[in-house]
Amino acid sequence: MNKKYDVIVVGGGPGGVSAAVSAAKNGMSVLMIERYGFAGGMATAGLVNPFMPYRSKTDQNHCLPTPIFMGIIKSLSENNALEKGGLIFDDEILRILLDKLLIESKVNILYHSLVTGAESRKGMISKVSVACKDGEKEFEAKVFIDATGDGDLADFAGFKTEKGRKQDGACQPMTLCFRLGGVKADDWGALWKELNAIFKEGKANGTISDPREDVLIFRTLRPDVVHFNTTRVIAKDGTTSTGLGEAEVIARKQVWELFNVFKQKSPLCKNAFILKIASQIGVRETRRVIGDYVLDADDVVKAKTFDDGIARSSYPIDIHNPTGTGTVLKDVEGSFYEIPYRCIVPIGSKNLLMACRAISSTHEAHSSLRVMPVVASIGEAAGLAAAEAVKGDIGVSKVDAKGLKKKLFG
Repeated sequence: MNKKYDVIVVGGGPGGVSAAVSAAKNGMSVLMIERYGFAGGMATAGLVNPFMPYRSKTDQNHCLPTPIFMGIIKSLSENNALEKGGLIFDDEILRILLDKLLIESKVNILYHSLVTGAESRKGMISKVSVACKDGEKEFEAKVFIDATGDGDLADFAGFKTEKGRKQDGACQPMTLCFRLGGVKADDWGALWKELNAIFKEGKANGTISDPREDVLIFRTLRPDVVHFNTTRVIAKDGTTSTGLGEAEVIARKQVWELFNVFKQKSPLCKNAFILKIASQIGVRETRRVIGDYVLDADDVVKAKTFDDGIARSSYPIDIHNPTGTGTVLKDVEGSFYEIPYRCIVPIGSKNLLMACRAISSTHEAHSSLRVMPVVASIGEAAGLAAAEAVKGDIGVSKVDAKGLKKKLFG
């Protein structure tokens, strides 16, 4: 494997895959570094399902994500791995399809590898350090793309970041998704009502420690399998091994409690079994890198658009209470809002772009843009911008952002 590339993408989730494919399709030599042995990030390792809605609020026929994500949707559909509404998907097949997409796009893939540091001076990253199965290695690139979700590369390189909400720095809670098989789920309303009643009783008598206010369940592609997005872990730092490890242990305890209570108390779950627990806990919020523009709640709710808008979303502000119970939802008051290119360029960056949820935004705006279809669009824009910077031999802040918008949306 080479040690020098035009573009290096750190992280292989929806944003990283889209960034790597975008850059490669625009003529770049690309290396994508991913800590797991497969791509997909939260869609696969995190078992986050379904995709959150990605259509315009005023025109349901108008899909907002850019072409690479929509190509993934098409591929899932063609392989019988997507339900008719285009949101619920088969995560196992997605792993295979993402491998195929990356290989066909001529992206160099480095799985089972974790970026642990960066050499940077005056906004220019020269190389990254990577812990590989066969030892520590260094890789160089002209442009780097941070698709870690947590802004790890930006932090290693010394760019300005912040965490959590303004008043106390608290971040949204983490959730470990899991699935139960053998559930009688033909009457969805009855199942939801029954599980929520049992959940509230369990919280009242102390058999359930989960601080969430209710049970959040989703259908899957199998009629007897139910997806749970219900565990909630608060006050743990997703940017540290200690914080993540403690959160995982707490979350698995919650899974065990929920499974046992539901199996014992619900006639619809009497034959249930734990089919799958996510390989990694879902982390909603950690760092946000500061750029020349900070997207805020008003931009989201008021459906603001920008001359340099490179990603679009109609997903609401969706804040799970950082301290325990409750969830805040605020709808977009229009067709969609846009994320400006300035939000994916860290202040002072010459060759780093962001392709994950850790872009320049407030705690409130972040709660909307963090979902996978939006992050995939951010990633595609970052990959295209990286290619433009390399071709023009210019810093990433000098890329024609209006031109990017035109290329992405026409």
